Amino acid sequence: MTRQITVGGVKIGGGAPVSIQSMLNTATSDVEGSLAQIAALKAAGCEIVRLAVPDMAAAEGFRRIAAASPLPLVADIHFDYRLAIAAAEGGAAKIRINPGNIGEEKVRAVVDCCRAHHIPIRIGVNGGSLDRTLLEKYGHPTAEALVESAFSHIALLERCGFEDICVSMKSSSVPLMMQAYRLMHEKSDYPLHVGVTETGTEYMGTIKSAMGIGGLLCMGIGDTIRVSLTADPVREVYAAKSILKAAGLRPQGINLISCPTCGRTKIDLIGLANRVEQALRDCDKNLTVAVMGCVVNGPGEAREADVGIAGGEGCGVLFVKGELREKLPYDELLPALLSYIEKL
Repeated sequence: MTRQITVGGVKIGGGAPVSIQSMLNTATSDVEGSLAQIAALKAAGCEIVRLAVPDMAAAEGFRRIAAASPLPLVADIHFDYRLAIAAAEGGAAKIRINPGNIGEEKVRAVVDCCRAHHIPIRIGVNGGSLDRTLLEKYGHPTAEALVESAFSHIALLERCGFEDICVSMKSSSVPLMMQAYRLMHEKSDYPLHVGVTETGTEYMGTIKSAMGIGGLLCMGIGDTIRVSLTADPVREVYAAKSILKAAGLRPQGINLISCPTCGRTKIDLIGLANRVEQALRDCDKNLTVAVMGCVVNGPGEAREADVGIAGGEGCGVLFVKGELREKLPYDELLPALLSYIEKL
C-alpha cells in the first residue's frame, strides 16, 4: 500500500478511493471563467482541479480563484520557484513542480513554504521532457529513465526533509507509461498520479487512457487519475468515471449494457442506447440497465440487469431481472424505463 497525502479534503493513497482530476483550459487570470469551469467539472464528478500558473498575473488570479473554488486546486509550476511560493501562499492544495529544474536552494524555499501550509508536492515526470543526461544515458525515453528521473527529484525533496510527495510518470506511449508506473510501484511507496499524456482527441484519447490507466488500476496501481483529452475538460471527467467503473472501483451509478445490432433488430437500437446513456449519465443509483434489440433473446441475455428494455417491431418490452413486465410502443420505451428507475 502506498503512503497517503491530503489535497484539500481529498485523500490520495493509503487505501483511499482513487480520485479524479482534470485541468482547466481557461486562462488563470480569467477568474470568473475559471470558476465557471470548476463548477462544471465538480458537477461532472471531478474532485481535484489543476491550473497553469505561468506568471505573476496568473498567480494573482489563482489566489482569487482558490478563495471561491468548491474544489481543491493544484498549481502547475515549471521553472519559477517564486510562482510556487505565491500559489502556496494563495490557497493551493498541492503544487506540481519538478525540483530538479529549479536548483536545491530554491527547492528548499518552496519546501519550507509548502510545509508551513501543509501542502503536498507532485513530481511530474514526462517522457517528452526528460533531462538531456538521461536521454544520453538511455538513448531514448525508457521506463528506467522515467523512474530514474522521478527518484532524482524525490531525492532533492527528501534532502530537505520533505516526504509529502505524489509522483507521476506520463508518456504519450501507453506501453511505456505502464512499464514506468509498474517499475515505480515496485521501487517506491509514494502515491502515484496516473495518466497517459498527449492522447489526442476524445475518441482515441479515451481508448489510450482506458488501456493505460485502466490496465494499471486493474493491477492495483494508481491512487489518483487524470484523463488527458484534446476536448472539453468535462469530457475528461466522464471518461475517468467510466474507467473507474469498468475497473470495478466506482460501483455507484448506472452500469449500462446493450447488445450489438444484428439482422433481428427492428428498432433504432443505437439511437435508443445513446439516449438512455445520456439521460442516466448523472444518475448515482447503483443499477445495471440493459438496452436490448430483440424481445426474443434480449430479456434472457440481460437476465442479471436490474431493469431493461428490449425492442420489437415498432414496439418493445420493459423487463426486470429478465422477467417481462410491460409491452409498450417504441416511443414510450425510454420514458417508461426512466420512470421505473426514478421509482426504484
